[in-house]
Amino acid sequence: MKTGRHFPIYFLACAGVLPLLRLAAAPPDAEELTLTLGTGIVIDCPDAIARVAASTPEVVDAVTASSREVLFHAKGLGKATLVVWSKSGQRKTYNVTVEPNLEPMRKLLRETFPEEEIDVRATRDSLALIGRASSQAVADRAVALVSASVKGTVSNLQIAPAGAENQILLHVRFAELNRSVVSEFGINLFSTGAGNTPGRIGTGQFAAPGLSNVTGTIPGTAAGTTTTFSFSDLLNIFAFRPDLNLGAVIRDLQTRGLVQILAEPNLVATSGKEASFLAGGEFPVPVAQGGATAGAIAVQYHEFGIRLSFTPLLTAHHTIRLHVKPEVSSLDWADGVTLSGFRIPALTSRRVETDIELGEGQSFVIGGLIDDRLVENLAQVPGLAHIPLLGALFKSRSETKSKTELLVLVTPETAVPVARRPGGLVMPQPFLGRVEEKKAHP
Repeated sequence: MKTGRHFPIYFLACAGVLPLLRLAAAPPDAEELTLTLGTGIVIDCPDAIARVAASTPEVVDAVTASSREVLFHAKGLGKATLVVWSKSGQRKTYNVTVEPNLEPMRKLLRETFPEEEIDVRATRDSLALIGRASSQAVADRAVALVSASVKGTVSNLQIAPAGAENQILLHVRFAELNRSVVSEFGINLFSTGAGNTPGRIGTGQFAAPGLSNVTGTIPGTAAGTTTTFSFSDLLNIFAFRPDLNLGAVIRDLQTRGLVQILAEPNLVATSGKEASFLAGGEFPVPVAQGGATAGAIAVQYHEFGIRLSFTPLLTAHHTIRLHVKPEVSSLDWADGVTLSGFRIPALTSRRVETDIELGEGQSFVIGGLIDDRLVENLAQVPGLAHIPLLGALFKSRSETKSKTELLVLVTPETAVPVARRPGGLVMPQPFLGRVEEKKAHP
């Protein structure tokens, strides 16, 4: 009988406990919230609040702001469950996840490592760095930077392999076309004068024939007079009357010139490192010494030719940033100077220095020049040059037109080394082979 009385009571007690266990394991109508560390959110309740409870107060703390408002304050990283009871008997459950404020950290990473692909993500109780770093040293610096704010930061960064991926090949093209046209027309009159002392009258635009003593006799001159003429241009028209001791040089010439320069230097460099090369030579320049060695002449050498120097940088956006300085220079003897008996040439240079950013394989014109010149010279004898018809004998005119077009084009691309072929390096010898064949079979 005792057993019969207590069995129903035990059964009822178990029946009352089981629903409570189900409610605790799976709170009805749980709302998911995500807060940033250090921030808060105000929850409005339809009924007056009776009480509030938090599972992890060190992560999220709940403070009743008014009879129907409660403030959730994110104090630490992690997750917490908060339950709000109303006086009407209703209950509301909130699952709150607290994450760190990543925007200031991302901004700091972008400013510190502008060329890297580094991002930060929140884990359960810490931070993780994700993305790609150019080297292990960069990855270690990024972890140390973030760990100063959040302890336990881990690195999931991929390290880019050093080598072919970071090698940049730069193609540079210099294209220059220089055209010139010179037109000259003039007449010079001259007289040999008495004896071997010549006298000239004319515009001076063109040099009259020079006179020097040589063996021989010019017809029509006194016996024993040894005089000869030299002309600066064989295309001059020369006329001389020995009986009148009067000569004339007529010059009517047109000269056309064309100079075309095409240089294509190529150079490979590692990302972030400077590379340069020079295809040319050096010319000596005498320099007078002072002090104890006053009067002595020293020699300094200056480079000329095709020069290229550049510093590439492969950015995180898969573009190539370049500091490039191409140059083409040549010796110019026409504009040179003479110093202490030494003829020193001038240098004609085409140089560009700039910073650009391009995608791989893209081409860009970094420099260009169009130089169009017209020079006219008129030399005449005052008064006589204005005489109708005869005035042409006392004037000379020259006209020079020149046009220069210069273009500098650069194209960067990543360079990948190729494996060595079986049999080693084979040098091309078709030209030498044909020469030997011609010698053997003339």
